[in-house]
Amino acid sequence: MAKNKFNQNWVHDHINDPYVKLAQKEGYRSRAVYKLKEIDETEKLIKSGQVIVDLGATPGGWSQYARHKLSGKEGGGINGEIYALDLLPMEPIADVDFIQGDFREEEVLAQLESKLQGKKVDVVLSDMAPNLSGNSTVDAARVEYIIELAVEFAKAHLKPNGALLVKCFHGPSYNTLVTLFKNEFKTVANKKPKASKDKSAEIFLLGKGLKNPH
Repeated sequence: MAKNKFNQNWVHDHINDPYVKLAQKEGYRSRAVYKLKEIDETEKLIKSGQVIVDLGATPGGWSQYARHKLSGKEGGGINGEIYALDLLPMEPIADVDFIQGDFREEEVLAQLESKLQGKKVDVVLSDMAPNLSGNSTVDAARVEYIIELAVEFAKAHLKPNGALLVKCFHGPSYNTLVTLFKNEFKTVANKKPKASKDKSAEIFLLGKGLKNPH
């Protein structure tokens, strides 16, 4: 019964969520787009002409936003490149090159690398989150692992002045992840956009400028 009540509350909150309404009105696939938009507007992350990689892209809101920022005229292609990856399928987005597969597997990374053809990346975005079990120690380890992989990817593929933005959570591994970012990036900031729910432990870490570019 309690679970049913929880579901009803969630549905009620979701339907009345201003960001859900805005996403529907503006044609975005998820409310998460407004988290990226707010961070981008203050940090000027996404600019015309860039190469962008979106990890954990499905349903595609962040890729849609990046495409919007890189596009010239509607339907006239984009100035730049966007590569999106996810384990789950994603409805196609014009001018976004999507790879379905597990980011943790060498074969999937090799696919992405072959598409990049040696080009370095300006911005790596990761809204990835593992399936959470409710066990804080296990979940912290899963979050940490995914973010470590995103950092490894960024170290190997970012331009020296590139940026990595990842979704993180306030929890047992948070300080470890901040330290990891500080070891690898010249500037590190944490971001809690307005579209992140107040109750949520979600926070975003932004690293800019590699300390030891490859």
